Amino acid sequence: MTETKSPPRVDSTLSKGLMILEALSRATGPKGVTELSRELDLTKSNTFRLLQTLSALGYVRHADDRLYSATMKTWQLGQEVVDNLNLPAIAAPQMQDLSRQTAETVYLAVPDGLSVIYVDKIESTQPIRSFTPKGGSAPIHCVGTGKALLAAMYDRMRAQVKEHLQRYTDQTITSIQKLDADMATTQKRGYAIDRGEYRDRIYSIGAAIRLPSGRAIAALGVSAPVVNLSEGQEDEIGDMVREAALKVSEGVAKA
Repeated sequence: MTETKSPPRVDSTLSKGLMILEALSRATGPKGVTELSRELDLTKSNTFRLLQTLSALGYVRHADDRLYSATMKTWQLGQEVVDNLNLPAIAAPQMQDLSRQTAETVYLAVPDGLSVIYVDKIESTQPIRSFTPKGGSAPIHCVGTGKALLAAMYDRMRAQVKEHLQRYTDQTITSIQKLDADMATTQKRGYAIDRGEYRDRIYSIGAAIRLPSGRAIAALGVSAPVVNLSEGQEDEIGDMVREAALKVSEGVAKA
């Protein structure tokens, strides 16, 4: 007879506190006790006590207008987890597969404000190739890896990037309306395409790597001179990059 395991006990106070913290982290603006208690089906007195505790611990900020908002402390904890991940090692098998499939340069990039930094790469084996050094950076709005990351967090980065749509080539997107459309397309298909938007006649395709929560922390990308690509090949490579990024995301979840 197989013994049925009972589900683990969940601390009620802790779970309610985390519910409040998650609700404030998702919110686009501060919230009051009444709004939070109604949204989470908690009593106002319980909500108030938990907010006081979260405020004392530095996870929540209490403004003069009696509204509460999440601080950056939760983000800092998450960033420490990401920093301790050995992303290059986790991504290496998929980067090698992309390199074999495309023979083009493969990049692993992480966000850095309005830029991306290339933390690992595999060189192209083609006679004509694109080149950005490991440790190099590029604007987030006009390269494949950057656009993939931007699309993943566009709701909170749109206003910021709107003021920094610098032109690098004739193909660079400098209109926020055109960027809106490009981001919507990127979100729908699961990968971004840079058609010579940062460097003339250099295409790059990128897809975001995500934590189990959905947060994008990095991106895989393939970069190639347009002369190396046949018509429509960027979409074929895009499918490869998207699948590779999904597998890296699965590896991150197991790490």
